[in-house]
Amino acid sequence: MRKVPLAGAAAALVLSVTGALAVSAASQAAGPSPAKSTTLVFKVVFSPFTLIPANNVRNPNSPFALGDEVIFHDQLFANGQHVGHDVGSCVIVALTPHLLNNCGAVFTVPGGAITAQFATSPGPAPKPLAITGGTGIYDSAGGDGTLVEFGNGKGRLTLHVLSLVARGG
Repeated sequence: MRKVPLAGAAAALVLSVTGALAVSAASQAAGPSPAKSTTLVFKVVFSPFTLIPANNVRNPNSPFALGDEVIFHDQLFANGQHVGHDVGSCVIVALTPHLLNNCGAVFTVPGGAITAQFATSPGPAPKPLAITGGTGIYDSAGGDGTLVEFGNGKGRLTLHVLSLVARGG
């Protein structure tokens, strides 16, 4: 007689564990809640960039060589107020058909810092940025942005910052 209640309890235990696993899998399959999005816009006052000639093999007709590095430190403004700065460096990766750089930057803004990677060439064309992380309120940042140079030592930086949340977190 005892076998029936024991078998019933075992079956109930198996069903409850299976149900719990199904609910857990369904909630993970649904994914995290949508990422929070913030758009930050800054006026940029560019500093003159500094070229570091890292390649000893140089073409006497060119100021640049593959592997040379360009470093920069610019000022960021919002609503007429100085609110931060950026620092970064670019490695020259191609000289022809046009100069091409692989760059990394840190934008220090109110609330923390935002890091980005981008490829760029000289000129006024908008430069797309990939946001790769951050600190402070931006510690789980992702997203993208655009840097536009106006040609007069000024420009605009727009960052579309997503606050990314780990799955199940």
